[in-house]
Parts: sequence; C-alpha cells; structure tokens
Amino acid sequence: MADPLPTVSREVHLIARPAGQAALSNFAVTTVDVQPPKSGEILVRNSWLSVDPYMRGRMNDAESYVAPFAIDAPLEGGAVGTVLASNSAEVPVGSIVLHDHGWRELATLSAEQARVVDVSRAPARMYLSVLGMTGLTAYIGLTEIAPVCEGDVVFISGAAGAVGTVAARVARELGASWIVGSAGGNEKARRLVDDFGFDAGIDYKAGSLHAQLSAAAPDGIDVYFDNVGGDHLHAALAKIRRHGRVALCGAIASYDSNTRPSIDNLILAIGKRITLRGYIVTDHYARWDEYVTQAIGWLRDGSLRYEETVVEGIDQVASAFIGLLHGHNTGKMLVHVGPD
Repeated sequence: MADPLPTVSREVHLIARPAGQAALSNFAVTTVDVQPPKSGEILVRNSWLSVDPYMRGRMNDAESYVAPFAIDAPLEGGAVGTVLASNSAEVPVGSIVLHDHGWRELATLSAEQARVVDVSRAPARMYLSVLGMTGLTAYIGLTEIAPVCEGDVVFISGAAGAVGTVAARVARELGASWIVGSAGGNEKARRLVDDFGFDAGIDYKAGSLHAQLSAAAPDGIDVYFDNVGGDHLHAALAKIRRHGRVALCGAIASYDSNTRPSIDNLILAIGKRITLRGYIVTDHYARWDEYVTQAIGWLRDGSLRYEETVVEGIDQVASAFIGLLHGHNTGKMLVHVGPD
C-alpha cells in the first residue's frame, strides 16, 4: 500500500520588500495546505533549493527582465526533488526533476515546468550548481557573449562563487593563457589558485583593486567576466586591451543597496573598441544539454573543480540567501530540505 501523500508543507514568503539590505525580517516561514496535482500537473518533494544573487532584484517592486516577487507569497527559485504524485504521462512518479518552484518543501506545478534529470550521471544537487544554471551561465558567457580565444588573458570577478569557479575551467578549455580571479578575503584568493585552476588570485578587500589587477596582469586583459560590477568593472575597463570583450553577467556589488555606482571611465570602451554585452542565461537554455555533456566529462577527468556551501533546513533559507549576498559562500550556495 502506497504511503499517503503529504497534506501540508512549509514555504518561505516575502512579507516586506527590503529597503536597502535584505534582512531576516523581510521573510517568514509559513505552513500551507498542499494542493494535489490536477491534469498535467505533478507534486514534487523538494530535496535541494538554490539561492542566487539575481533573486535580490526580484524583491524590489521595479520593472526588470522578470516580474518581482509577490508579497505574502512563496518566493521562487531553482529546486530539485522527487515526484510524489503525477497526472502526466511524461513525468512519472519517482522521477527526479529540476524546476523553479523552490523556497518550499513541496511544490505542485505543471509537468511542462519540470525537467527530468539523470541522477545516474551526477547527484541531483549538481543540477542546481555545476551542471545547472550557474554552470551554464559561465559556459555561455565565455563561449558566446565574450568569447575567449587562444592565448587570451581573462579576468573573472566573483571568482570563488558558483559561476566564477566554472568560468575558470571554461576559459582554460578555450585556450586562455592566464586567468585572474577576484574574491573577498585572503583565504578565498589563495584557493582560487590552489583549488580552482586560476593563475592569480586577488583579494579585493586587501587594497587597491586597480593596483592588484595591474600586478596580476601587467600586460592587460583581453576578456572580463563580470559578476560584480562597480569598482571591478571600472578596474577591468582600465586594464582591458583593444578589442577586449566584457560579459556583463551580474552586479552583486549593488544588488543589496539603494545606490548604483557610476562607471566614470566607460568612455574607454570607445577608443579601445571594447565589446560589452549583457545577457540572461534563460535565453540560452537550448545549449544546456551541450554544456552538461561537456561538464560531465570535465568532472570525470578531474579538471573541473567546484565547491558547494550547504545549509540545512527550510528555516535557514533566508539566512543562506543573505549570507550569499555578503560572500559567506565558496562555490554554490545550496539549502538541503529533504531526502536525497
């Protein structure tokens, strides 16, 4: 006899929009009734949840490329879990699926919103990190948006994060001759070189970013992968060579602030003929399978080194998110909320 389906679930709601830095008081864990799946729907018990920097922008009531989170409603984010009940022939009970109804223990959603993942190739949680959106972000950024060419010098900010660590491996695969990463703190900067395949690591908290980048790449850089914005973009524009390429992936330096730093040397892009291109990874999902196949090969041969920072429990999701914005993670920040 099958176990009865759960009837209640806990989920994290946004109860007030942050004014400046996000705080625990902006969130609440709420118990709700579980809705059984209707025709074409599935019920998923989430095991792993993702928290990501872009979510901070969705907490503001402002127009952007994606709608803001609603007040007194569960937040959304990447999750993987097991299908407990299904009214879809395409996604049967027992499937492990990737979807965007995170920040909750159980989720009822359309089967079309779920992607079945192959856990015989890699653990489920990896589809939220190195094999997921963050890994694909790095891959697209350096193969398509600011393509790396043989012999290029590459600078990556936010280098100890989920995207940055994968970006170093992608840059190396494409023929980069020298890879510089920036991270917050001496230990993270050391690990960029010792653990994640960078040639030089900068601790942006240790002094002038311009001076440190000049020392790490004395002849300049060809490609800048920008996860931070602000002073990092300013320094990169000063050091980038003619016909350099910049992938504008994120700007975490200003996500949790009411102010936006100005880039007063953008005029350098004209004389240096720099290409600066922003992108959103969801526009590039058609290349996901291509990336996963490549990345699994790198994982198997040991050339793709990555890390996860794991927090336990639905009650800690908001804390994990706030910690992410303050650089408390190395690699991908994940929250474990259920059985694997």
